[in-house]
Amino acid sequence: MQTTLSPEYKNSVEGQEAEAILRKCVHCGFCTATCPTYQLLGDELDGPRGRIYLIKQVLEGVAPTRKTQLHLDRCLTCRNCESTCPSGVQYGHLVDIGRKIVDDKVPRPAGERALRWALKEGLPSPLFGPAMQLGQAVRGLLPQALQNKVPAPQNAGAWPTRTHARKVLMLSGCVQPSMMPGINSATARVLDAAGIQTIVEGNAGCCGAVKFHLNDHKGGKAHMRANIDAWWPHVESGAVEAIIMNASGCGVTVKEYGHILQHDAAYAAKAARISALTQDLSELLPEIATQLKATQPGLVQALQATAPPLAFHPPCTLQHGQQLKGGVEQHLGALGFSIRTASNEAHLCCGSAGTYSVLQPELAYQLRDRKLGHLNAQEAEVIVSANIGCITHLQSGTSTPVRHWVEVLDAALQAAGAGKPL
Repeated sequence: MQTTLSPEYKNSVEGQEAEAILRKCVHCGFCTATCPTYQLLGDELDGPRGRIYLIKQVLEGVAPTRKTQLHLDRCLTCRNCESTCPSGVQYGHLVDIGRKIVDDKVPRPAGERALRWALKEGLPSPLFGPAMQLGQAVRGLLPQALQNKVPAPQNAGAWPTRTHARKVLMLSGCVQPSMMPGINSATARVLDAAGIQTIVEGNAGCCGAVKFHLNDHKGGKAHMRANIDAWWPHVESGAVEAIIMNASGCGVTVKEYGHILQHDAAYAAKAARISALTQDLSELLPEIATQLKATQPGLVQALQATAPPLAFHPPCTLQHGQQLKGGVEQHLGALGFSIRTASNEAHLCCGSAGTYSVLQPELAYQLRDRKLGHLNAQEAEVIVSANIGCITHLQSGTSTPVRHWVEVLDAALQAAGAGKPL
């Protein structure tokens, strides 16, 4: 796509990056067919191609408006379009640039500014945990919209105490320890069973996605640098072999530290190293499955006989952002689980999309119900996913339990060890 940057952006880092992305787009429209918001709204400007044109116009000097801002706000950043694009257009990076530029030029109403500030400052805050505990204590009295965001208290179980030669770092996340602590402890127990020790660095916090995707790039990068500083002694000493993410939304962000901080002289090399070491938990699943089958010979037969049938929702940040597809289903299946993805629209977003379900609830709940319709058709006893946002969002619309796949695997291992049915 031919682009002529305005003088304002011609020599800027953001402008040059955006221009390189825009020039790859041949406006074929393949992306439109797989865009969730275009499918709901039927507006070209609520699809990737239309948003690309809007961003191009702004970079060429056309003044953005509230309408421009709205169309960019409605994007889920699911990156389904990147999986579809035959030209390799990095739409996710482009929309981050475009949103920031538009927000700098188009003032938001006071109510929008307040809500976005509360989300970007509140979710990564140390006060989020106590606030979540309070919400859980009075959950039954809360309006339904708030109940949807406040899961019932969860018993995380014991953290493993054994040491192993193989060690990995794990990011706890900003909201996960308070909302669903069982995901982190289940991860540690499953890795322990496979002979891998999980280390959590207390000085590491939010991955930076919350602020970065709410157009506070400075604040998001500060979180990223803080995590790099916290992890670097472990990495530099060679004490850990990988940095593991059990929330795919965090995983896709940390894998992009190298890109986001590429122009930071002090952090570029370290950020690239951190990104190279980062793996989604599912990337360890092949060797976890191999080790479990070797050390527990009857496990597969036991799971085949007793494990509940599972429906898997692959988060967009896993299948599109990280381009990891099929691994969870394949390797849990090899362990004896009956697990299937939806037979229709498994590629589409569930509507959670970070803070999207708070900022765009009408669209988010339409996408949730559409997704649950396809998942419920699988007649599974448990829906599993790989990202806390998707899990919370989907659970708000169904009585079927929605869990992280590692929690289900952990429960199976504990039941097998105790000789009990699942």
